[in-house]
Amino acid sequence: MKKTFFIAMAISGLLFFSCKDNKADNVVAQTETVEATEFDYNVESFADVKILRYQIPGWEKLTLKEQKLVYYLTKAGLEGRDIMWDQNYRHNLTIRKALENVYTNFEGDKSTEDWKNFETYLKRVWFSNGIHHHYSNAKLMPEFSSEYLKQLLTDTNTKLEGEAFDVIFNDKDAKKVNQAKGVDNVAESAVNFYGPNVTNKDVETFYGMKKSPNPNKPLSFGLNSKLVKEGGELKELVYKSGGLYGPAIDKIIGWLKKAQEVAENQAQGDAIGLLIEYYKTGDLQTWDDYNVAWTAATEGNVDYINSFIEVYNDPLGYKGSYETIVQLKDFDMSEKMAVLSENAQWFEDNSPLMEEHKKKNVVGVTYKVVNVAGEAGDASPSTPIGVNLPNANWIRAAVGSKSVSLGNIIEAYNNAGSSGRLKEFVNDDEELELEEKYGQLADKLHTALHEVIGHASGQLNPGVGETKETLKNYASTLEEGRADLVGLYYLYNPKLQELGLVDDWKKVGMAAYDGYIRNGLMTQLIRLNLGDDVEEAHMRNRQWVSAWVYEKGKADNVIEKVTRDGKTYFNINDYDKLHDLFGELLRETQRIKSEGDYAAVEHLVETYGVKVDQNIHSEVLERNKQFTSAPYSGFVNPLLVPKMDDNGEIESFTIEQPKSFKEQMLYYSENYSNLPAVN
Repeated sequence: MKKTFFIAMAISGLLFFSCKDNKADNVVAQTETVEATEFDYNVESFADVKILRYQIPGWEKLTLKEQKLVYYLTKAGLEGRDIMWDQNYRHNLTIRKALENVYTNFEGDKSTEDWKNFETYLKRVWFSNGIHHHYSNAKLMPEFSSEYLKQLLTDTNTKLEGEAFDVIFNDKDAKKVNQAKGVDNVAESAVNFYGPNVTNKDVETFYGMKKSPNPNKPLSFGLNSKLVKEGGELKELVYKSGGLYGPAIDKIIGWLKKAQEVAENQAQGDAIGLLIEYYKTGDLQTWDDYNVAWTAATEGNVDYINSFIEVYNDPLGYKGSYETIVQLKDFDMSEKMAVLSENAQWFEDNSPLMEEHKKKNVVGVTYKVVNVAGEAGDASPSTPIGVNLPNANWIRAAVGSKSVSLGNIIEAYNNAGSSGRLKEFVNDDEELELEEKYGQLADKLHTALHEVIGHASGQLNPGVGETKETLKNYASTLEEGRADLVGLYYLYNPKLQELGLVDDWKKVGMAAYDGYIRNGLMTQLIRLNLGDDVEEAHMRNRQWVSAWVYEKGKADNVIEKVTRDGKTYFNINDYDKLHDLFGELLRETQRIKSEGDYAAVEHLVETYGVKVDQNIHSEVLERNKQFTSAPYSGFVNPLLVPKMDDNGEIESFTIEQPKSFKEQMLYYSENYSNLPAVN
């Protein structure tokens, strides 16, 4: 599971394996890094997006063998890039290929507003891996006419017709993921996990009939397949070699085999071997075997995330989106923060959860701060800042989990420049001072607590099904809110100071509470158009957490709504009581998950997390007009370029930074277009 970053907040593997022991690979590699003395994190901005770049701290400390491992894993990830595009929408690849052909071949007037709008639209499509906004899920609407696009297509001898052309301009397939209450979420979502005539009932009936060989270790049915209806019969098209997305998957397998040959240790190599087997067969038991092995493989300096994993893009939470993150250990920060995983049982024992919902033995929780070396699929260009995997509850309970914070991504966010929004939305100088002094530390700790303690905490009641089955379309936002609440509860706790993580636990906690409430009730609204409901899972959870504690604390004026000079602010008057309210809500969210209480989660989310106060929303949008920085950020990836010796073997690497967003996107399309336009 992921923790995402919102820029406005800051304004605030079982197979036997043996690897080749090449002694030449075990010396620290000589690496030439192409970078300026003072690194420029900013690339460009367009529409509501800012493009950044990141460095790879610690790369030079890796051996050549380890660097090869990173390189091969990164290449494996990029080979699956087209999968994400097709998963997002059935016409995405057709549209992207046509738009790119126009862009690279048009020789007409590029000084017109129409051409500039075409270029911006293409960049937005690149950023979102398709024609729907990466966060709001709404279809991106071009600021040029259908007639202009037809002329561009004619001028460049490009073919784009029928529904794939029309959908760019009409109101069909308006939402990639539609989470609204009272509609058929599958039928009303454009995401390409289901055939066009498949409904909510079809999905629930089909997967409801699936039975795992071991009910205590339920398989992730549906995770790696598309569900379609042919001749009135439902069938799965499985993502595997020889199956759906086979051409791309075969390329992924090729690079994973190379990675397995240079694995750091046998456990890591065995895990990669199981991942290869999974890609070959699509077998979900192999997927679980892989996750058990991958979770247990904790030694080494290099790790990765690769496959069909997060289910946020499926309105019913079955289908996994393709993603990959390749990472190397941040040695210093990982050592400092390891204290959290070492004390995971203390946090569980002292949480406000009902006793029957607490884990009696928290096992295998590992936490690392890592530096990203490459991302693809659902993790790029828009990336999380923290990840906790695997997602299967039984593996978390029996084996454990891996939690990471993406240190260099957070570093890039924090050094890319301030928008100035902080001063506009804080209530007073005290709140401003707390945020400026403790805000970044509070955010880092919240990410760590969210991933390490939050997602690993609690347990389901005996006999209760998987959360995606019991809580359905509310499962993702409930889980993210629950993990947020764990973090919030412990951010305001002297235990953090006792563990040596902070110098002043109370002030760090106060800064964290100020920032969370300010964002949940106000500043995240700059991401929405006036009149829109909140639909994205993380945005929903931030709002329902904040709105619930605000309402429940009204009698004691815990959080005060302040109006001054026609502007609204939220001021926390009692941090102790707010801490207790966060604990109360945490207890309830865990009860909902543990018992599979659908009625309760529906009430919680629909009452507090969906509808927006239109007066405040209008005001926030008006106050935000003065700021030119984009509310969303994403990244280009550094390019790892191998240098070959006379025998054709890799002897070193150069790290190159892309000069522009379009340069990287066109390079990816030229080198990693492994799927046909229609799959």
